[in-house]
Amino acid sequence: MESTVLFKIEKGCIQYQNKRLFQELDFTIRQGETWALTGDSGSGKTSLLKAIAGHLPITGGKWEAPFFESFKMTRNIPEDPLFSWRNLVAFIDARHRFTNLSHTPTFYYQQRYNSCDAEDAPTVSEMLNQEASHPDWFGWTVENVIAVCRLEKLLDKQVILLSNGETRRLLIGLALLKNPVFLLMDNPTAGLDRLTRMEFEQLLAQIIASGIHVVLSLSHHELPASITHIAQLKNGRIQAISTWEQYQEVMEKKQTAGSHQLLLDDWLRLGHFAEFDEIVEIQNGCVQYGNRIILDNINWKIAKGERWSIRGHNGAGKSTLISLITGDNPQAYANNIKLFGRKRGSGESIWEIKKKIGFVSPELFQYFPQETTVAQAIESGFYDTIGLYRAPVVENEPLLLAVMNALGIGDYAKYRLQEVATSVQRLTLIARALVKYPPLLILDEPCQGLDPNQTERIKCLVDELCRQTHISLIYVSHYADEIPASVNRELVLEKGKLVTFQNS
Repeated sequence: MESTVLFKIEKGCIQYQNKRLFQELDFTIRQGETWALTGDSGSGKTSLLKAIAGHLPITGGKWEAPFFESFKMTRNIPEDPLFSWRNLVAFIDARHRFTNLSHTPTFYYQQRYNSCDAEDAPTVSEMLNQEASHPDWFGWTVENVIAVCRLEKLLDKQVILLSNGETRRLLIGLALLKNPVFLLMDNPTAGLDRLTRMEFEQLLAQIIASGIHVVLSLSHHELPASITHIAQLKNGRIQAISTWEQYQEVMEKKQTAGSHQLLLDDWLRLGHFAEFDEIVEIQNGCVQYGNRIILDNINWKIAKGERWSIRGHNGAGKSTLISLITGDNPQAYANNIKLFGRKRGSGESIWEIKKKIGFVSPELFQYFPQETTVAQAIESGFYDTIGLYRAPVVENEPLLLAVMNALGIGDYAKYRLQEVATSVQRLTLIARALVKYPPLLILDEPCQGLDPNQTERIKCLVDELCRQTHISLIYVSHYADEIPASVNRELVLEKGKLVTFQNS
């Protein structure tokens, strides 16, 4: 006897801004099932999640959400004519939607490093209490969420100051406080260190045990043991549906092979890298907000052509260390820092510093304006602005096209970022970091949200770039297999302290 159907789409069509994302779509979720959506970037995983959440319209065919009527019969549903099945679905997007204390989304990229501006952001405790009004149908109270999501030490911290991994834990906690029937998560392990990913698997098991049904998008090599069913997507279609056991059998037999023909040479021929013997030198580097020490006595030097990785747990201080180099942290002026052979604060402008650095990070992705086209976003790299605020330069077009082709996004030049897949947005920001031929390239979690083929492409590109030039590199990743072979030096942070420093 089949389990009760909770949500069902038959021959449905999903579209966004007159663009069809799915057609002839059949997808059913039954009682007791936990689903993972896998597939290459741009295959439709996020769109399907948004359709289930009610954020994208399902047209044609038919769809139904029978769980809503049965839930109303067994629970104390508010007497509200506007209360619908959508109120019983929580969706965790790749981007957060935090607002300031005035409930307006005015956060900006460097705000987390400016303590005065950060005070306009609510604390973790305030955010949790805002969601505490939901009935605890599945037992998720503020106290439970704080304990299970390990938020105790973050309660008094402004949300804008959270690390990428801490933000992810808070978003899961806020979603759980809604006590939804369905919890939908788009790539929930992105940016989490190895220990936190293991803790996420335990948390997922607790969520499912509480009675919440989970659907999440994940890379195929990160599927938790709690998953019961997998839908493999490709080009807006569900290519295959299998149980966990069936999927594991297929993956064991499947051998993946692929070549990554880089068009890097075309881009390299159009420009050159300025060279400096001294790239970065930090002596006794410290960053502190009130009584909270973020970085403690860091000494680090990078010379021309050195390729470094930075590792550390979520909240270890990696992003703050990078912000001292990029000029985004005002406490850089209180530290003894030399960039490209010149002492910081000796008369150079922040734009002179940024001109020599190519940079991408999860935070930059979070705050980059979505109405910008792919080509405009990349061209903004020449001026180090978050968005293009001047007319495009015709002479830049060959260079823009060359770097887009090197990253496999040449067909998206005229699309706005909000119209393309998350992976294309992330590749666009990598292209933005490269376009000006920077002597220092900083790639902070560059493969976050990319599929295995795109990740391999980035690794090959970085290795080839390091082979052909004297570029210096800082590379951050929680995944050892994402780090290019050309990276041969390592700095490890733990609670703001430098604990490992290796040259090889």
